[in-house]
This record gives sequence, structure tokens and C-alpha cells, in this order.
Amino acid sequence: MSVIDELVDANDSYAKEFKKGELPLPPKRKIAIVVCMDARIDPAKALGLEEGDAHVIRNAGGRLVEALRSIAISQQLLGTQEVAIIHHTDCGMLTFTDAQLRTKLREGLNADADNISFLAFRDLDQSVRDDIAIYRSSPIVRQDVPVRGFVYDVRSGKLREIRV
Repeated sequence: MSVIDELVDANDSYAKEFKKGELPLPPKRKIAIVVCMDARIDPAKALGLEEGDAHVIRNAGGRLVEALRSIAISQQLLGTQEVAIIHHTDCGMLTFTDAQLRTKLREGLNADADNISFLAFRDLDQSVRDDIAIYRSSPIVRQDVPVRGFVYDVRSGKLREIRV
């Protein structure tokens, strides 16, 4: 059985007990959270969230630039009023450069990715500061809401705030 088949079976069991189909569309806690897609991070458990509480936007590295479209929608159409940006220790984005990944794609898939920024970084704290600066410079997101950045420690489960 494939992993996807296992997931479908698990969903069948979940749906039989599902009781939250009446939750409203806007997130109850009015927050958008940008966090890395790393499988070691469970944002709901780590942050005490329930279904319907928050918009959780995930991508490689938890990079803000890839989340701007989602944040604009979240704020303008669904009323979020705070933003948290969460990067994490031992992140895969610290292990390569854009040039290295472009070479791998060229050699492995014969793909030209020279025009793609993969947003790798070398300094974890600075990557959070950079993402906050990108938020602050974007014309499509609200500038009148709290925006805070954090590093999540994958070993301890603890958040550490990055001051700008």
C-alpha cells in the first residue's frame, strides 16, 4: 500500500468522527502564521492551535516572500490582524545555495532553473529579520498590524523571538 493510500484510509476514519464542519471561514484568532514545511514542526501542537484558529502558511524555509499573496488574502478578505514568521533550527535551507540546487536540477532533470530564487540562507536569525523587512516593504500587506519573528528549536520545541 502506498503512503497516499494510507493517508486516504486515515482520512476515512477521521471523517467518520469529524464534528467541526460548521467553523466560520475567517480564523477565530485573527492571525496568519508563516512557518517552514519541515515535517518535524506541528504548528497546531507547538502553538496551541485548534482547527479554525489561524491561517498557517507553509513553505520551504517559512519564507515570507512566498507567503505575501496568501497574507494579503488573509488580511483583506478574512480579517487577520497579526502575523507571525517562524523559521527553525537545523533547517534544510541552511544546507545548500541556490547555485548548488540549480546545478542539481540541471544535472538530474535537465531543468533550467536559473531564473528561480530558492531562498536558501546562511544565517538563521538574519533570515527572520530579512523576512520581516520584506513584509515591511510590501505594498500589498497591512502595515498597521503586529508582525513578529521567531526561531523554533526542533530539539526543544521552544520558540525564541528575534528582535528587529
